[in-house]
Order: sequence, then C-alpha cells, then structure tokens
Amino acid sequence: MKVLFTGGGTGGHFYPLLPIADELHAMLDRERLAGVEMYFMSDSPYDERALFEHKLIFKKIPTGKRRTYASFQNVLDVFKIAFACIRALGVMFRLYPDVVVGKGGYASFPALFAARMLRIPVIIHDSDTVPGRVNIWAGKFAKRIAISYQQAAEYFPRARTALTGQPLRTSIITPVKDGSHQFFGFDPSIPTILVVGGSQGALRINDTLLNALPNLIGRFQIIHQTGDRNLKEAEQISGLVLEKSPYKNRYKAFGTLDDATLVRAAGIADLVITRAGSTLFEIALWGIPSIVIPLAITRDQRTNAYTYARAGAAEVIEEANLSPHILTALIESIMDDATKRALMAESTIPFRHPDAARKIAEQVVQVLVEHKKMELRTA
Repeated sequence: MKVLFTGGGTGGHFYPLLPIADELHAMLDRERLAGVEMYFMSDSPYDERALFEHKLIFKKIPTGKRRTYASFQNVLDVFKIAFACIRALGVMFRLYPDVVVGKGGYASFPALFAARMLRIPVIIHDSDTVPGRVNIWAGKFAKRIAISYQQAAEYFPRARTALTGQPLRTSIITPVKDGSHQFFGFDPSIPTILVVGGSQGALRINDTLLNALPNLIGRFQIIHQTGDRNLKEAEQISGLVLEKSPYKNRYKAFGTLDDATLVRAAGIADLVITRAGSTLFEIALWGIPSIVIPLAITRDQRTNAYTYARAGAAEVIEEANLSPHILTALIESIMDDATKRALMAESTIPFRHPDAARKIAEQVVQVLVEHKKMELRTA
C-alpha cells in the first residue's frame, strides 16, 4: 500500500500532515499491514528532518504560484505550473499510490491534478474558515473533506465534509508546568506572556513587542519566538532596550521553539500573542487566553481571528492598528482581569480537537480499503 501526502508553501500546509502520517503508521501496524510506503510531494521538503522522523519519502515537483495581484511572474508561473503537472503525472504514474492526502497550498496542486487524472482517491484537509483555492477546487472530486472550522463547510459538498479540527503533533498537546519556570529562569509569582509568530516568525509583531518591552518587562516575563532569521536582530535590540533594566532576565528570545520547549512555555503562559494560523488550535488545546494579530494580506487569517474572537477566546488587533501602546494596553487590560481570562480560557473548548489526526487517518484507511476492494473487483 502507498499513501502520498501533498501540501506546502507555509508550515500550516506541511506540519499538520505529520501527525496524520504518525496515526496512519500506528493504525496500519496494529492491523499488521506490512510494506506500507508513505510519500510527501511538494516543491520543497520544508523540513527534511521531520520527513525522516515521520517516515515520509520526499518527491520534489518544482511549481509556480498563482498570485492575487498583477505581476509578470504570473505569466512565467503558468508555464511552471503546467510543467509541474506533467512531471507530477509521471511520478504519480510510477508510484501509483492508493490514496493522496492534500493539505492545500499552491504546491499541492500538481499532485492533486495528477491524482484526478489517474483516478486516484483524494482526501483533503483545510485549516481555515475560508478554504484556499486549491482545496476548493479539489473538494469537487475529493472522496473525503476534513475541516478545522465549521464555517468552511459551506464551500464543500456537505455529504463528503466533516469537522475534524486541526491535526496536532502529540508531542505538543499536553503543556508541562512542573519545572518550567526554572527551565526558563523565571519567577513563578510573575505572569508570563508567550509570543509566537507562526512557523517563520512575524516581523511586525517582533518590532512592536521589542518597542513595548520597557513598558512590559516591569510586570511580565516574556518568552518570544522570533523566527530563526529574526533572532539575532531581536537579541541585539532587546539587549539595547533593556541594557540598564533590572528586569532584563525576564525576556527570553528563541528563533524557534522545539516541541519540548514549546510545551514548557505553554505550561507557564498566562497569555499568548499570536498570528491566526494553525497555532490557534494549539492555544485552544492548552486553554490559554490570547491576543490574535492576523496577517494583513491574507483574508483567511482575518476570518480565522474573528471567528475565534467571537467565541470569546481571544482579542484581536488588526495589523494596521498595531502599536506598542495599543499592544501594551490590551495586555494589561486582560492580565488585570482574572474573571475575563477565565472566561477566555473556557471559550477555547469548542476549538479543541485532540483526536483530529486520528479521525483523518481513519478516513484514509477507509478509503484505502475501498480502493483495494475496487481493484480486486476489476482485476
């Protein structure tokens, strides 16, 4: 048996595939189905170490991207996409997987196109309130459609669509509190704020937070995930801003937070500041109040943010309104109101789906079995 995963462009189109792959490996092992091969097809491996750890074989298909704004690059990318589809057809024909699992993003289009041409069953998952264009297209022929937000159901055929929630890595599901203050060198009596900007960091959030540090650091401890490319600059700026502060040890910057560090940060965080991607589902599972700052150029992040906020789980700051003063004022208003924080934490419950990966993996196995039965009938 062969399963091919596809997705890419951002971490949100890659990392949710990993727990699905893990659940599939576990299920197929329990059923003693030996010889199952799993592949990941995209324009880049995104995280080669993760692919190796999750037993996924990478198949590279360079492709172009369809932009929503006018650009000469769009003309060139039409040819890149066409060539990628031809290459994907060739690779897919040689592999001939039993099912293709798509996570969306422009990099998933060639594999999904090839699957449709070769009549290979497709399952897709979408993480946003407003699905991406590739997933909306793939939803027309996908056997199963899994969604993270109920609002996305209106874009897909109802009979084939199910609310599963967001697949999350098992290693980040449970926060770790014991020993975590000591791990970061923090005081347990002082509130802690966790700032995460998605898989690549968020430059605008970084800049605003660093400018707000002098006003925040007297009251709060801060764990800041800057993104690897931004870490050195954040360390330099924070060093200058806090040079004479007696509280400079209350600020800890990390390029990325590995899973072990992330669950420790979640274990002591009283408030999270984040973008409106798949991180929202991690925060919901941890039951932590949040301030959400959606990426201004993407409609899906704005709708995600306001859906989450309308439930009472977060406050939203539009990027156009983001400033050190506004961020500081909102942090203080939330942290000064214990009742509000408790209500926000309780409001995360509808967004908690710890078994999402298992549910999707079960659907993959079901489609695998159906496909094999059909092959036997036509043999």
